[in-house]
Amino acid sequence: MIAAYQAPLFVLSFRQRDELASLAAGAGWQVVAARRAGGAERRFLSSGAAVAVIDARGATEDGLSAVAMLSGAIEANGGALLALVSRGEVGTIAALFEAGATHFLASPFSEAEFLQALRFAARHAERLAREWAAGPVFATLGWRYDLAGKALVLTPGLMELLGLERAVGVRALLRRLDKGDRAAAVAALRRMSPARPATAFAHDADGIGRMVQHLQWDQTTQRIEAVVEPLGSVPEPAAEMREALAGNRDASNARRWLTRQLENSREEPLHMMLVALNRFEMVNTAYGRSAGDALLRSAQKRIDDVAREMLGRDALVSRMGGATFAVAARAPRLRIDLAVARIAAELARPFVTGESIAVLGCRIGLAEAREEDSAASLLRRASEALAEARESDSATMRVADADTDGEPIDRLAVELNHAMDRGEISVLFQPQVSVSTGAIVGVEALARWEHGVLGTIGAETLFAAAARADLDIGLSDHIQKLVLAQAAAWPTSLAGLRLSLNLTAGDIARPGFADLFLDRVDSSGFPRSRLTLEITESGLIEDLGIASNLLSVLRGAGCRIAIDDFGTGYSSLAYLKALPLDYLKIDKKLAQDITGSPRDRIVVRGVIDMARSLGLTVIAEGVENEAQLEALAKEGCQIYQGFLCSEPITLAALVALMAR
Repeated sequence: MIAAYQAPLFVLSFRQRDELASLAAGAGWQVVAARRAGGAERRFLSSGAAVAVIDARGATEDGLSAVAMLSGAIEANGGALLALVSRGEVGTIAALFEAGATHFLASPFSEAEFLQALRFAARHAERLAREWAAGPVFATLGWRYDLAGKALVLTPGLMELLGLERAVGVRALLRRLDKGDRAAAVAALRRMSPARPATAFAHDADGIGRMVQHLQWDQTTQRIEAVVEPLGSVPEPAAEMREALAGNRDASNARRWLTRQLENSREEPLHMMLVALNRFEMVNTAYGRSAGDALLRSAQKRIDDVAREMLGRDALVSRMGGATFAVAARAPRLRIDLAVARIAAELARPFVTGESIAVLGCRIGLAEAREEDSAASLLRRASEALAEARESDSATMRVADADTDGEPIDRLAVELNHAMDRGEISVLFQPQVSVSTGAIVGVEALARWEHGVLGTIGAETLFAAAARADLDIGLSDHIQKLVLAQAAAWPTSLAGLRLSLNLTAGDIARPGFADLFLDRVDSSGFPRSRLTLEITESGLIEDLGIASNLLSVLRGAGCRIAIDDFGTGYSSLAYLKALPLDYLKIDKKLAQDITGSPRDRIVVRGVIDMARSLGLTVIAEGVENEAQLEALAKEGCQIYQGFLCSEPITLAALVALMAR
């Protein structure tokens, strides 16, 4: 009997490999069969199959492990996974489903039943492929409101559609509606209750037309979630941008995003990476599904932050299923390599899960799009690279069909000395805002490298390259001179602002640095009294006695001292006891937790209370929305900086911002 399916099929059976392979081959499938789980993910991907069969009969634990091993590749590539179970072990179906199986068949079964199950699985994969190739869906327009934390989050697509450049609060959003529509929105929110968890209301939106917002109250998470449905046609430019930015919702949108990118050839190459968390199943098993879900949200936030900073707003970030994420962008290979390194470093940092700490790490597969690639083939090549990385004992990343020419930091290190000579190192300024008055009271100077090929490179990567090239002291001197020269020439509109300048651990360890630095400040003409020197808590200052003496000299000379990124390292209390400080800057990751769980808020409150008890002014970094600012203000934070006011900007943009 020959079936219509002349397609690849992957079969893993620990005891009946040949029997199952013969049944499928007789029906026209091109079978790749295995008896051992080792290398199964790579073999499945290289087979080109969209359907995998895992025979768990009489080998439940091995079957569960194999399903979990293949689930990421199945979900990322839009496939189907048929699990075979013994009739007496049907209770394992729930566990297999949780592990990633999409279809099930219990034995004993006939040849016809097995082949029919294969057909159902193949149709499932075909349906996914059709959905992924379909046009945009409006479900990418929506918002979520956390009732406990009072935090409102809009999808990127909705923000773009409404013309918003940064996060807004509930009141700001309601003010965009006319009086009648505003009343309808408030009434809809008020009528929601445990007995009535879903409702809707309609309103007009300028330039878009009539819209319906479908609201649902999730009692478990205490959140209100909304899907926004435009009743008319979305303006085309906004629709295109919405799709590009909101394509980070799920695997279907990711596939469509990739398809559009591949259809439109551009100068920069398209790169696709798949990022899989290590040991994630241990968290689910040990702490439960809710803890696992919270960890996945934290992981995606870290990946989002790196992608936004290093690859731009147009980059795709998507959870493909399980603990696997996709990141794609058009950028030079070196910038992609730097982003890979940063993502790996961020995911290597510990995660908090309940009362415990989980250290996971990740493996990454990277592929560069070829001219003949479709979204499916590009994803599959990235999946193959990820499978190779997982099989490796030590490699975090593997690249599909490509050779590397050295670590990215090493390549940048070679270029850095010439970059300083060519004037490629520049300075941006991020405003610091008084919480009580809303006035800009100071700025932090942040170094950037305007690379001829890679575009803008941030300070973290810049100093990492300098350390590799043994140029960290030279780079620090170069930036200090640059910042002081610009600040000394500020117009009168900036005359009242404080200037925050970062010192490195290398600066503090240099003999005679205090005299050298003060001479540099005085030669520039910038007043010492308006200068704040920031030291990084995680800057590996080994001798706090030397650091304390140096900073005491600088403070006695009129400068002020701030500890930066407080909350990221392990020596926090020792720093507070030993160093002469005026300001404590809460790290952005800690500050953003203020709208998280009650436990998160207690930690931030404790830091602020401790700092104020020591007479320190508290500055919160990374404040992105009004909910975070409101919560920080209630806890006693005095100054903030972050995207809520402004991203780091040029001197000209700063002058214009002060004028407004």
